[in-house]
Amino acid sequence: MKLSKNHSLLTYLCLMFFSVYFMAPFLWMLITALKSPSEVNSYPPTFVPRAAQWKNFADAWASQPFGIYLKNSVIVTVLTTFGQVISCSFIAFGFARYDFKFKNFFFMLLLASMMLPWDVTMIPQYMLFNKIGWINTLKPLIVPAFFGSPYYIFLLRQFLMNIPTDIENAARIDGANDFQIYYRIFFPIMKAPLFLIGILNMLTVWNDYLGPLIFLQDRSKYTLALGLASFKGVNDLNIIPIMCITILMIVPPVVAFFFAQKYIIEGVSGAVK
Repeated sequence: MKLSKNHSLLTYLCLMFFSVYFMAPFLWMLITALKSPSEVNSYPPTFVPRAAQWKNFADAWASQPFGIYLKNSVIVTVLTTFGQVISCSFIAFGFARYDFKFKNFFFMLLLASMMLPWDVTMIPQYMLFNKIGWINTLKPLIVPAFFGSPYYIFLLRQFLMNIPTDIENAARIDGANDFQIYYRIFFPIMKAPLFLIGILNMLTVWNDYLGPLIFLQDRSKYTLALGLASFKGVNDLNIIPIMCITILMIVPPVVAFFFAQKYIIEGVSGAVK
């Protein structure tokens, strides 16, 4: 019994140590954001600011049109998440619940596309979007999401394959068509993995830098990630504004994860099962 208590104490101490270890960069970021310029550039560095400069956040936000950047980021994130949820659930439902010719071949082809990094398809996509006049608009960042993502489709397919066929057979006997079976039966069942997909997509799109950098040219179309990168000049680096905007950027994903963590855990366990 004593050994068990010692083991539990050691476990909690290790968890506390690693919690502080992983939180240290975020604490340092917050401390740096609250420093004055003289304290940031001082050597040896000061760990605690003499007086917290909360106005740094307002100054950093007012230094550029971050209100417009925030609006663009929200539009792209919401629409891409909606597109991924609808398209991936449709495709996964087809692969999991229907039998058709060359089904396995098409699914393997879908999985093979996961091996292609975005850097390989970047130039063809740019040429395509430039040809149809979508460069310097938000469309190249939004429209591809409505064609699904191989990884998300795979997760949903694995989840749907564990559901007994008796459910849809009973629905067909009651006169339900294919779309009604998808929308009224399987879509609510997929709530947990769909939350998982939504959070993963939100994190990816919200922090995306390379995509907006390639397709956007006008500052009125910039996202928060591009606006944040604007603080980095050729010969200097504005540390305090970067830290302030970075802290503000991580708040929405953290809040979303806090409220959706139950569904995320259920979605991961269901997909693995």
